[in-house]
Amino acid sequence: MSHTKRAWKLQEFVAHSANVNCLALGQKSGRVLVTGGEDRKVNLWAVGKPNCIMSLTGHTTPVESVRFGPDEEMVMAGSMSGALKIWDLEQAKIIRTLTGHKSSIRSLDFHPYGDYAASGSLDFNIKLWDIRRKGCIYNYKGHTDCVNCLRFSPDGKLIASGGADGLVKIWDLTAGKVLTTLNLHCGPVNVVEFHPKELLLGTGSSDKTIKFWDLETFSMVSSTDGNSTPIRSMAFHPDGLCLFSGGKDLLKVYGWEPSECHDSIPISWGDVADITLTQNQLVRASFSQTNVSCYVVDVQRVHPFGGVPNQEGQQQLNSSHNRKSFITERPPTQSSRQASVPKEEAEEPTHDNEDEKETSTADIKNPEDYREIFQPKSRISRSPTRKMEPFPAPPEDVPSEPEPVKKPPPARKTTPEPEPAPKQPVKKTPSKKESEEPPENSAISAQDFLPKSEQPGNKKSTFVTDESVLQTIQNGHDAMSAVMSSRSKNLQIVRAMWTSGNTKTALDSAISMRDPSVIVDLLNVLNLKTYGLWNLDLCSSLLPQVKDLLNSKYESHAEAACNALKIILRNFGPVIKSNITSAPSIGVDLSREERIQKCNACYNFLSEIRITLEKKQSVSGKLGNLYKEVQILMSTMD
Repeated sequence: MSHTKRAWKLQEFVAHSANVNCLALGQKSGRVLVTGGEDRKVNLWAVGKPNCIMSLTGHTTPVESVRFGPDEEMVMAGSMSGALKIWDLEQAKIIRTLTGHKSSIRSLDFHPYGDYAASGSLDFNIKLWDIRRKGCIYNYKGHTDCVNCLRFSPDGKLIASGGADGLVKIWDLTAGKVLTTLNLHCGPVNVVEFHPKELLLGTGSSDKTIKFWDLETFSMVSSTDGNSTPIRSMAFHPDGLCLFSGGKDLLKVYGWEPSECHDSIPISWGDVADITLTQNQLVRASFSQTNVSCYVVDVQRVHPFGGVPNQEGQQQLNSSHNRKSFITERPPTQSSRQASVPKEEAEEPTHDNEDEKETSTADIKNPEDYREIFQPKSRISRSPTRKMEPFPAPPEDVPSEPEPVKKPPPARKTTPEPEPAPKQPVKKTPSKKESEEPPENSAISAQDFLPKSEQPGNKKSTFVTDESVLQTIQNGHDAMSAVMSSRSKNLQIVRAMWTSGNTKTALDSAISMRDPSVIVDLLNVLNLKTYGLWNLDLCSSLLPQVKDLLNSKYESHAEAACNALKIILRNFGPVIKSNITSAPSIGVDLSREERIQKCNACYNFLSEIRITLEKKQSVSGKLGNLYKEVQILMSTMD
């Protein structure tokens, strides 16, 4: 009996001509995908098919976030410049261009009723937009760092937002104010999701935990023990029975009352960008450079659903509690919908520019798929609607049995006859014979990987044996092993000082080792511990190292330096500025003089770093975005 896989790779394709920055799956059908890239395009795809259905153009800067409407009839995309564009997919045209954010848009969501949208930005603000009136209704301020994620509640009355400041904020749309701030995460919050029915919120963070919050009392219900990697995406079961969390190369299934991990499945799918559930299948998508890959998981073969009848499984998963539910009925009139959003602080409507309408185009690449997916209403009404079938699961990989067929001895008697032919060139070296012998057993030889100029047949070539290739690999391994051993030894020294409570001595020791890798490892730890460890002493000691790392040829070194700079500028930028511009004190105040001295040193290093960053403005990709973020934060020093 052949068994099928419970998780498999559905497809991988090149989505853009430049790096992909964001993607989103259609949450209603799970069969459509939208991507945004460095090439400033928004491309639409059918999940499981390799060809682009439609390409939307009009943004003048890289696209940083994308999102489908609740009925998958609209899509919106936010760019690095802070512009937001909304397209009608059925009519294949742009309907709105909204401006107002001062920096990159990092998170988007449509209101459940479709007439409103919300956006979160690197400028720390959340804007609520009226799509019909083409204007911003309200600007929510409160985050002190980039708004990484936001979601409307199922009843459309709340917005939950998570930021790089580690805070989760719940906003009341009617009152136009924050209801509460949830601050128990120890790292940036990357994803927030409302329970589809109950007054419950799930939040995932870079601190590798998922926390569940009761929205009546705003108290934490439970928290997971921690994953091996930061939480980037998650989704509740459509019936609210459990939560699926997609981490790096790992799927986990959680319950929250009590906190429990039902299942953990290792899957080589990289960092998950978005997940959705449809037809008892979990569809997941991720991107790397210009490529997008999609995976499918059979939910019926994942605990606690696998092998359990549906009704029994529901009884097993639903815990006994009296939590209230969202009222998700759509308001009957437009006036009642208008009443659910604030009218204070209404900004001037953003009018569409005719030139922008001409430059914002929808290029349909695949008319047949486009009509099938985005124009189903145009088909004849009497034609039956096509039922969505689950993606077929491939058979389980069965290792091939070694040499299963040894039956035909007669065939062996025929083989001696052609044997003399390969033995004719025996006059040459035995290794020559081996290299010319046909690869019947498909054996891999080191010579297969040599350039033609170094193949044994060339007169000028030096013959390379398998042993010499292995020796070369061994030499490289030994050198790398020595480097890693030295790095481990250095880190052990730093760790011993660190755990004894002497952070400054540990830092000075790491700097004296003159090993950039050790400094990067130390910075990565400090970057995770945003609060508590940083002080002016650390800033003045680390800024020279940060400047050197910015000029490193390794992208990971420069990335760690940028993240450290962001923390320094947010937490100490105002302190540094106020101290270097303050009037001289009367009398002797040694602590104040020492603080001013450190602030002056920090300011001088930051000025040098600013010059370095200005030279790197042309860099593209993730690192280029980080440089731009740091440049924006540098303006607080002016």
